Amino acid sequence: MSDQTVPIAPLARLTERLPFRSGPSFVDVLPLLVLVALVVFFATQAESFLGSRNLLVMSGQAGILLLVSLGATLVIVTGSIDLSVGSIILLTGAILSRLLVGGVDSTLLVILATLAIGATAGFVNGAIFAFGRIPSFIATLGALSFFNGLGLTIIGGRSIAFDSPGVLNLAIGQWIPNVQNSALFGLVALAILFVFSRSTRFGRYLYAIGGNERVVALSGISIRRYKILAFVLSGVTAALAGLLVTAQLSASGPSLGSTALLDSLAAIVIGGTALSGGNGGVHRTLLGVLIVTVLVNGLNQLGVQDFAQIMIKGAVIVVAAIFTMASQRGLHLK
Repeated sequence: MSDQTVPIAPLARLTERLPFRSGPSFVDVLPLLVLVALVVFFATQAESFLGSRNLLVMSGQAGILLLVSLGATLVIVTGSIDLSVGSIILLTGAILSRLLVGGVDSTLLVILATLAIGATAGFVNGAIFAFGRIPSFIATLGALSFFNGLGLTIIGGRSIAFDSPGVLNLAIGQWIPNVQNSALFGLVALAILFVFSRSTRFGRYLYAIGGNERVVALSGISIRRYKILAFVLSGVTAALAGLLVTAQLSASGPSLGSTALLDSLAAIVIGGTALSGGNGGVHRTLLGVLIVTVLVNGLNQLGVQDFAQIMIKGAVIVVAAIFTMASQRGLHLK
């Protein structure tokens, strides 16, 4: 039976209970309340927090983090996890910086190269996971190390700067006044993946796989295909984030993407997507991204040191996961 056949009754009942078919829950409302509380707190503690310049900076930061988190959210929806997003950012930045230093100055070519890097990295992750039949945690942990090493080898373990106004404009330009282009890239990707996950067979099967993989397998669906596609999307969105952050800096370096994994996981979990799979989605990740962006920016405004911020983000992930799992009884981590 192929994945073009009509799903059997258990799968039909499973997809009827997808999370976006139900009304708002506590998990939907809580992130919004937290976001409002953080904005009010930092606005009263730092005068420049709501200044136009700082809001512009935050829009760019949020756009890049949103891109990193979107594809990774779809992987988590299937009940898996992608730990390699930060290393894909480093690898993308390393390859692009070498291309740009080598004389390539076509913005279109840079974008196409980015998509190719991300799709290839994502396919490698998905294929190892799906065909090797090893946990996604192990598969992408190995990929994290490999992609990091490859990226560092390409740049020789040092920073490489380049001068490309066209590429720089991709990230910090303002096609819409007072909104960085990075934010627009993130929002466009969000809109595409939101419709994709809600209104297509692909999206419904991703949720179904995360909800009950055995039922989907018994329905004759090619689970491997959909898992690989989820990882490919994760690789592509991470690579796009790598392009934008490299463009912002006009350079690549060994620390590129070093905080992306923790920040994206924080955004996904805070937004209300369950690590157990089958629940949440990219629409919730948007709120999580805004919360993480406001939190990090606000802590910087208050002069909180970096190591303390890492501790705070780690604690926030744990608390958010506890609330998410408590509000969705019956879910179990895989």
